[in-house]
Amino acid sequence: MNKVLTFGLAALMASGVVAQTAPGTIVDVAAGNSTFSTLVAAVTAADLAGTLSGAGPFTVFAPTNAAFDKLPAGTVASLLKPENKGQLVSILTYHVVAGKVLSGEVVKLNGKNVKTVNGATVRVTVSGGKVKVNNANVTAVDVAASNGVIHVIDSVLLPPAK
Repeated sequence: MNKVLTFGLAALMASGVVAQTAPGTIVDVAAGNSTFSTLVAAVTAADLAGTLSGAGPFTVFAPTNAAFDKLPAGTVASLLKPENKGQLVSILTYHVVAGKVLSGEVVKLNGKNVKTVNGATVRVTVSGGKVKVNNANVTAVDVAASNGVIHVIDSVLLPPAK
């Protein structure tokens, strides 16, 4: 088993994120784990639950509640307001890649920019058996969903200014 996959599986077990036996959609899996309650609230406020429950497949770099807590005070509350829906959609779609990209494939993207559903790219780097997406550390990998896969990250990805 390669180092990154081994690390990812260990991180997955340590984080308490466990894939369901018969997984639901990405939204179902996230909603079934309290670690992602802020993400689920944001997806709901952005009206993206239907999209992320669709056929896909999607790869979602899912920030935990702790990742959202790293944002400046009041940021999440502000983003959840209806008048900021466009900005919230932009941020959330920056966490999504079209297609199902499992950890073994992510490792092959080392040093590459990957296009997100937002239209902007994220940079994937692998060093010392650890994977980063932009500046976010991947802490768990290959959380299965019926319409794709979730990789857990420890920071919220913010798209570049347009």
